[in-house]
Amino acid sequence: MSQANEEKIGIWYTAFSYLLWGILPLYWKLLESRPAMEILAHRIIWSFFFMVVLLIVTRQIASWRKQVSMMMKNPKLAGGIIAAAILISVNWFVYIWAVTHGHVVETSLGYYINPLVSVVLGVVVLKERLNLWQWISFILASIGVCVMTFQYGTFPWIALTLAFSFGIYGLVKKLASVDSEIGLTVETMVVTPISFIYLFILYDHSSLLSTLTIWQLLLLIGAGPATAVPLLYFAKGARRISLTMLGFLQYIAPTLTLLSGIFLFHEAFTKAHVYTFSCIWAALVIFSFSKTKWMQRWHDKIINRNSFGI
Repeated sequence: MSQANEEKIGIWYTAFSYLLWGILPLYWKLLESRPAMEILAHRIIWSFFFMVVLLIVTRQIASWRKQVSMMMKNPKLAGGIIAAAILISVNWFVYIWAVTHGHVVETSLGYYINPLVSVVLGVVVLKERLNLWQWISFILASIGVCVMTFQYGTFPWIALTLAFSFGIYGLVKKLASVDSEIGLTVETMVVTPISFIYLFILYDHSSLLSTLTIWQLLLLIGAGPATAVPLLYFAKGARRISLTMLGFLQYIAPTLTLLSGIFLFHEAFTKAHVYTFSCIWAALVIFSFSKTKWMQRWHDKIINRNSFGI
């Protein structure tokens, strides 16, 4: 298959994965009468079982066993995987809670901010260097968060928790160097026993189990495929396209989430939101084009002028 066809297929796979992530709030809204922690526990358990079945079908179960064996022998790797499991669990819980409690717009803000958080983590942890435009992007995003905090009167903890938990999760995954399919299986395996214990205690000490309908049970079981399928399509697509294209496509998900929050769930979109999102969008546009030849030329001109004291 030609490089052009490979890239085209990669774009479709990746765009579809972000489309699924963008409409995921619609799924969690169907379960909004259930507690967020209960939904999270089911999501973890059914994701684990779905991934195990998938690894068996794709004949990757031996690789999974090998990864588990390596984790048992290597405390550093085990620590990284446990950290990743905790981070993704926190991210999932906050996202589910936010959607089921009417904060869909703020979740979209979190995933708009996330790429910029990843850049900051790269600078702080991996000692990567930013160019002028990337610094401007970061400053604009920071202004947006400050506007939301001071004008809207509420610290955007949901957005920042989602952005930082997923950003740090990505960093941990990068350092651990584990394949996405096997990594998700191992991560959910780590927290599945805790989820089972939580559900056992929850259902034994409350009337929640008696109020669980067949439809809700099917939705909770479906949380496994709903979690894993977008990730698998993303993995297929990301291998075929450039990082730049991946950067552009990643804004599909938060854009769809934002639109559903405003037009489907009728959440408030105030002037403070307009100012905040304008700063974030401007930051993302500058960030997305920061490494293009045209922006690099402007960067070099500005740096050269400053070096001569002009």
